[in-house]
Amino acid sequence: MAEIRLEGVGHSYDGGTTWALKPMTWTWQSARAYALLGPSGCGKTTLLNIVSGLLTPTVGRIFLNDREVTGVPTAGRNIAQVFQFPVLYEQMSVYDNLAFPLRNRKFPKKEVDERVRKVSELLGLDGHLKLRARRLDAGRQQIVCLGRGLVRADVAAVLLDEPLTVVDPAMKWTLRSKLKEIHRDTGHTLIYVTHDQTEALTFADEVVVLKDGEIVQAGEPAELFLSPAHEFVGHFIGSPGMNLLPAEISQEMVMLGAQEAGRITGLEPGPVNIGVRPEFVKLGKGLHATVTGVDRMGSHHLVHAEIDGHPLTAKTGTDVTPSPGQTVQVAFERAFLFRDQVRCGELG
Repeated sequence: MAEIRLEGVGHSYDGGTTWALKPMTWTWQSARAYALLGPSGCGKTTLLNIVSGLLTPTVGRIFLNDREVTGVPTAGRNIAQVFQFPVLYEQMSVYDNLAFPLRNRKFPKKEVDERVRKVSELLGLDGHLKLRARRLDAGRQQIVCLGRGLVRADVAAVLLDEPLTVVDPAMKWTLRSKLKEIHRDTGHTLIYVTHDQTEALTFADEVVVLKDGEIVQAGEPAELFLSPAHEFVGHFIGSPGMNLLPAEISQEMVMLGAQEAGRITGLEPGPVNIGVRPEFVKLGKGLHATVTGVDRMGSHHLVHAEIDGHPLTAKTGTDVTPSPGQTVQVAFERAFLFRDQVRCGELG
């Protein structure tokens, strides 16, 4: 296991005209499980490949513990990496694929067998150990790749680049819990790249959110949900995401159109966005809104409405079913103010 430290690391594929990864200083603490979360093209895979040594950064330095590895190739970093799609020795058996990283490093035969069987049991591969890898479907092949990445207890870190993309959806929940179990067993520093917020929030000790090549917020899953520091985090995390309503601060009052949404002190007058999650929009007393529709989701309802022409969604119980066109009153709990996309206050 290792602490991974980035000092001013950034990468450009066009000589510095644009940055796929903007220069950043960041530390991945030893033995923790991280999710690297963001949309396609935000720099997740670029960052992962820099850590693993597949890509040399345009600027900056990389350290594993106190050893600089910026110019060290992947083989010299003692890091395991699992890619988005299966990469296996198809002529080998599942057992031999799992054993290969250990045999290649001259582990004793008994230890090889113990580690292979332990990982295969955790990942549900016991009944497939004698099969050749090419006989497995793509999802099962990827599970073997996961096992091969996790079989070594001595690696500095394990990097997973959207590893469940080709895995059957019904198996994903099980595999995520198994990954957590293996992580507890080995204590690897683990970085898991995904664009799926469910994977990130259910798997990681800490979630790091990327947008346009830079980290906009990092924290425990509950922190990102309850206290987003950036509009993108509020929008990207949650289903549905955070409501964002254009408002104006005037004489310490936050105005939503002609309605008073709350009082704020210490902020300059001018435009802001009110951010409030659907879970914290309560029907009852408060601002006037016009209902535009209701989605019945089984366990709850999503009530869609408009305030001053701007859309608003409330997550309610199944006993609340207003009709389209009806005027309702809504109150906000845990509502934040954003200016230039960054949180600048809390609505009182």
